[in-house]
Amino acid sequence: MSLNCSLWQGNSTSVKHFAFARFSEVTEQCFLLFTLILLMFLASLTGNTLIAIAIWTNPVLHTPMYFFLANLSVLEIGYTCSVIPKMLQSLVSEAQGISREGCATQMFFFLFLGTSECCLLAAMAFDRYMAICSPLHYAIRMSRGVCVHLAMVSWGVGCMVGLGQTNYIFSLDFCGPCEIDHFFCDLPPILALACGDTSHTEAAVFVAAILCVSSPFLLIIASYGKILTSVLIMPSPEGRQKALSTCSSHLLVVTLFYGSASVTYLRPKASHSPGIDKLLALFYTVVTSMLNPIIYSLRNKEVKAALRRTLGKKKVLTRGYV
Repeated sequence: MSLNCSLWQGNSTSVKHFAFARFSEVTEQCFLLFTLILLMFLASLTGNTLIAIAIWTNPVLHTPMYFFLANLSVLEIGYTCSVIPKMLQSLVSEAQGISREGCATQMFFFLFLGTSECCLLAAMAFDRYMAICSPLHYAIRMSRGVCVHLAMVSWGVGCMVGLGQTNYIFSLDFCGPCEIDHFFCDLPPILALACGDTSHTEAAVFVAAILCVSSPFLLIIASYGKILTSVLIMPSPEGRQKALSTCSSHLLVVTLFYGSASVTYLRPKASHSPGIDKLLALFYTVVTSMLNPIIYSLRNKEVKAALRRTLGKKKVLTRGYV
C-alpha cells in the first residue's frame, strides 16, 4: 500500500509523520491477528506482573537470583508496552500513523529496554556462576549492594544506548516514502526511509548492535563455561542435578531472546525480508515475554509456591471486600 507522504510533510522536505504498513488488507485477518496478539500481550503482562509481585512480597525470594528475575519481569512489561499497544491500534483503526517525535520515543524505549535486558541476562548468568563456582563467598560477593549496582548498570547502559542510537538515527532527514514496512519504529525499517547514502550509518548501527548483543552474550558463554566445568567435577549426582536445574530456566530464556535478536539484527542486509522480519519481531516482542514467566514458574518450585501464596492473598482480600 502506497501512501501520499506529501500530506504529512508540510512545508518541509523532511517527513514529519510516518505510517505503518498494514499486516493485511483483509479485515478478517487483521481481526484474527488483533485477537491473538492481544491475548498474548495480556498473558505477558499478567505473568510478568505476578512474578514481580510474588518476588517483592515474599521474603523467602529476597535473594540475588530472584532480585534479577523481578527486574527482568519489569523490563519485559515495559518492553512489550513500548510496542504492542500501538500495533494493536494499527490493526483495528484507520489511523495507522505516528509522528516523528512519537516514533523516536518508541524507538528509544524499545532500544533502552531491549539493551537493558541483554545486560541483565548477563548479570543473571554471573550470579549463577558465583552461586555454583564460589558458594562459600557467594553471600559476600553477591550482596544486596552488588546486585543493585549490577541492575543499575544494566538499566544505565540500556538508557545510554537508547539515547545515543535514537539521537543518531533521527538526526537524519527522511525524504519519503513515509510508510514504515514494519509494525513499530525499529532501526532497519526506519533507516530504509532516510535520504541519500546511509551505508555509513548502517555500518555504525550494525557495530553498535554487535557490541550490545554480543558483549553480554560472551559474558554469558564465559559464565556457563565455568559453571559446566565446575558441575562436571562435582562428586555428587544430586549436586550436579541441582546445579543444572537452577540454570536451565535462564539458559532457555537466553536462547529464546538472543536467538531471535541475533537472527534479526546480525544477519546480512541482503537476507532481510519484511515478512520474516515482522514474524521475528513478533516473536521477541510478544512470544518470549509471554513465555518467560511460564518458563520460570513451571521449572521453579519456590516461584510456584510464591505465586500460590500471592494469589491466595488476593482471594482472601477479595472475599473480605465482598
